[in-house]
Amino acid sequence: MPNIKSAKKRVLVSEVNYLRNKAVRSNLKTMIKKAEASIADNAADKAEVVNQAIKTIDKAAAKGILHKNCAARKKSALICKLNKAG
Repeated sequence: MPNIKSAKKRVLVSEVNYLRNKAVRSNLKTMIKKAEASIADNAADKAEVVNQAIKTIDKAAAKGILHKNCAARKKSALICKLNKAG
């Protein structure tokens, strides 16, 4: 446990940020899984679900939770799967 007051505050702040980032990451994974499932099931609204997933990926990248190249890679993979599904 830290002794310095500013270090104690950093522990509290980093815990809050960790929980916030964890929630965003969890939501991101859920959205990607939903998009991939809708593509696999050939659902009627698969393009809409993929667009929502891409929007979530962009938000995570904007918040610094994902690196911009990682976000681009994930979006590209989703779009490729969507295009292959037809």
